Amino acid sequence: MIMGSIGSNLQEVKRRIDAACAASGRNANTVTLLAVSKTFDGAAVREAHAAGQRAFGENYVQEALAKIDGLADLRASLEWHLIGPLQSNKTRPVAEAFDWVHTIDRLKLAERLAAQRPPGLPPLQLCLQVNISGEASKSGVAPGELPALAHAVAALPGGRVRLRGLMAIPEPAAELQAQRAPHRALAALVHALNAQGLALDTLSMGMSADLEAAVMEGSTLVRVGSAIFGARA
Repeated sequence: MIMGSIGSNLQEVKRRIDAACAASGRNANTVTLLAVSKTFDGAAVREAHAAGQRAFGENYVQEALAKIDGLADLRASLEWHLIGPLQSNKTRPVAEAFDWVHTIDRLKLAERLAAQRPPGLPPLQLCLQVNISGEASKSGVAPGELPALAHAVAALPGGRVRLRGLMAIPEPAAELQAQRAPHRALAALVHALNAQGLALDTLSMGMSADLEAAVMEGSTLVRVGSAIFGARA
């Protein structure tokens, strides 16, 4: 368990991000910290919000919806990201409640979200999840199938969703250079899609154990949970 308050943990994670940006010649303002609050209650989110954190990631739709509802008084200053798997029968509440979805791996999900996003809300921001390490146990589109999916999602009519970039959960590695390789591969995929005419600006990659490697390879959004909130039960 991490000792210290959520606020002090946030400062330490931001220090790590700043150091990784400095090491790779990047402006620290180009990296957003997403606090992964899954399994932690609304009080923990309130504490992080009080310390200045605004973007929160959730893995489980029902747990997240309860939390979003319980924190309705803070809704205008919170940004909710779904970073866990999404089933087709859960798209409507996600379209109605979230700001971002990182785990689109098939066109049907994006089509349903676009159809179900309420007209009064800003477009739902989408990332495509890529199975960058080719693991059988991981969700995500294969790199070879990514271009067709990306162009199809970007072309969805109605303006209710917007394709922003790619997300991946690479296979864990202990050594920095080994960690950097899959993040470099994901960044290359974004560059290739942009060369094909897409305007993607988001690389959702890097977690508590490998955020330095991800930042060095161009991550714009790191997803950190345990280093902020402590060990999960």
